[in-house]
Amino acid sequence: MSWLHLPAIRAVLVQAGVFVPTLLIVYVAARAGLAPGFTAAALIQGALAAAVSWRLRLPAWWLPIQFLFPVLLLSAQSLAIPAWVYLAGFLLLLASYWSTFRTRVPYYPSGPEAWAAFEAALPTGRPLRVIDIGSGLGGLTLDLARRHPDWAVTGIELAPLPWLVSRLRAIGTRARFMRGDYAALKFSDFDAVFAYLSPAAMPALWDKASREMRPGSMLASYEFTVPGHPPSRTLVVNTGRPSVYIWDF
Repeated sequence: MSWLHLPAIRAVLVQAGVFVPTLLIVYVAARAGLAPGFTAAALIQGALAAAVSWRLRLPAWWLPIQFLFPVLLLSAQSLAIPAWVYLAGFLLLLASYWSTFRTRVPYYPSGPEAWAAFEAALPTGRPLRVIDIGSGLGGLTLDLARRHPDWAVTGIELAPLPWLVSRLRAIGTRARFMRGDYAALKFSDFDAVFAYLSPAAMPALWDKASREMRPGSMLASYEFTVPGHPPSRTLVVNTGRPSVYIWDF
C-alpha cells in the first residue's frame, strides 16, 4: 500500500493543504473589518480540514479529530509547556505504538479469558508451535509457555517498548519474543496463530494465512472476523466479552 493511501498520512496532508485557504479567508475577513483572532482562525482551519476529509472519504472518526486538532494545538501552545515535554511524549508514544498509523493496529490486550479459550481449542497429545502476532506485553505467550514447557511458544511485536517489556518478562522462561512485522514470518512454521489485531488488518491476515498455513493448523482471532470467510468455530469467552474465532486449515 502506498503511504499516500494511509489515513493518518492523508489527514496530515489535509491539514497542510487547507492552511493557505485558511489564511486567505482570515485575510479577506480582516479586510472586511471582522478581524478574526487566532481561535477563529483555528476553527476555520478545523472546519476546512474536516470538510476535505469528509470529501476524501476518510473514516468518520477522523472528522472530529481534524476539526479539533488546530484548536487543541492552539490551546497547548498557550500553556507554555517546555518543548522537551512534547519531545518526551512523542518518543514515548513512538516507542509504544510505532507504526500504528500504517498497520492500523493499536495495542489491544486480550486478557486471561481469551487465552484460556484459545488454549482449550488447541490440539492435545503433542508439542505445538504457537505464535501470537502482535503480542503486546506478552501475556498470552508467557501464559502458554508456563503451562506447556514442551511447546515452542513465540510472540512477535512491532512496537519497541512493548517488545522490550515482554523480553524482560520472559527472562527465566521458555517464551520467545521477536521484534518485527508478522508479515515477514512464514505461517507454515506454526501449528497455531493467535491474532488480536483490528478490522482493517483482517483481510491481509486472511490472505497470508490462506496461502501459508499447513493442513491441520489453525488461525485464531479474538473479537474480529474476516469478511466473507466464516470461521470454522466460534468460542464464547464470557457473557459481554468478544468471542474467539477459529479457522481450521
